[in-house]
Amino acid sequence: MKLLTIVRHAKSSWDFAELSDRERPLNKRGLRDAPAMGKRLLEAGIVPDKIVSSDAVRAWSTAEIIAAELDYPSAEIVAEPRLYHALVEELLDVIPGLGEGCEHLMIFGHNPGFTELVNHFHPGLTYNLPTAGVVSFKMNGEIGRSADVELVYYDYPKKDRA
Repeated sequence: MKLLTIVRHAKSSWDFAELSDRERPLNKRGLRDAPAMGKRLLEAGIVPDKIVSSDAVRAWSTAEIIAAELDYPSAEIVAEPRLYHALVEELLDVIPGLGEGCEHLMIFGHNPGFTELVNHFHPGLTYNLPTAGVVSFKMNGEIGRSADVELVYYDYPKKDRA
């Protein structure tokens, strides 16, 4: 069995109108939620052997923060521009190539594509993957292409208060 873990970037800031969408940083809540989610992932044993992130600052920062909590070297995080605002069809085309040669791929990116991707593998799981939300699937076959998919983890920052 292989694993695919999908992580939406943590909450980003809209305070800097001069920045492009790709350049938006995390806000205070995002900087608080990302390490907390990293700790939860570590406690749950959700530790990838490969991390790939959108090249947008908010996704990349989330990946670096969570990677640090998982003791994953930040220098080994792979930037993948095709994850930036990709829709589900694009994600399904990209993910198998990203997952080659690994057992557990963790990807960082954006909505609406990541919510669509989660619901592609588990219809109706969520109407909106929250910021810093994490979903992990076991796949019996190629990562991203397996028809035999099992939900193994779903968490987000406010879940313990929901």
